[in-house]
Amino acid sequence: KIRTPEFAAALRELRPELIAVVAYGKILPPEVLEIPEICCVNLHFSLLPKYRGAACVAYALINGDAESGVTTIVMEAGLDTGPILMQWSEPIRPDDTAGSLSERLAVLGAEQLVRTVEALERGTIHPTPQGEAEASYAPLLKKEEGRIDWNRPATEIFNRYRGLSPWPGVYAFLEGRRVIFTELRPAPEAAAGPPGTLRRGARGQLLVDCGSGSLEVLRLKPEGKSVLSAEDFMRGLQGKTPLKFE
Repeated sequence: KIRTPEFAAALRELRPELIAVVAYGKILPPEVLEIPEICCVNLHFSLLPKYRGAACVAYALINGDAESGVTTIVMEAGLDTGPILMQWSEPIRPDDTAGSLSERLAVLGAEQLVRTVEALERGTIHPTPQGEAEASYAPLLKKEEGRIDWNRPATEIFNRYRGLSPWPGVYAFLEGRRVIFTELRPAPEAAAGPPGTLRRGARGQLLVDCGSGSLEVLRLKPEGKSVLSAEDFMRGLQGKTPLKFE
């Protein structure tokens, strides 16, 4: 356990020059932060000071940002508040989910963490304090945050789907049973019914109407069943459309 005297003592015996931390999920106590000769370095998956916290990738997508990135910082007692060492941006693609963006940031981050450590070793890097006025937070996600409010615009719902995929996922209820949407995409068709209406589109595709616009459902997981394609799901409904998601 990291907050025990035994852990700190064992770490001191190693006499580390530097400690690198990635996606650890806990704040290191002061007695650990002061151990390495150089510093403790954290690799964070956002362009700090934006999105401090655990769900940084998710919130970049939920908010419809055009870019994300990775930042290396000197760790201190606060949550992702330490001085910035290096920073690199990464464009967010229109079809990115938290899963796909995290994979790219992991590759980019690994490369840049090595560069940061090398620069610290050479003494050619100078930490820059974060601007507190620009700081924002990305707290831990909860499963209930995945419930879709169909009164919202289709673009907003789609961004929430992107940010919450693959976990915790977005969902709604159909005839009292939870349905998780595992693949959605924006549809060009305007809403034709009340928000949450499930219907066939002009090309036979499965659509859900939103507060403005609509979304096409490609894959979904009804409660107690495996993931189904839209066509398999529609066959199971036996033509009972339109229906309404709650």
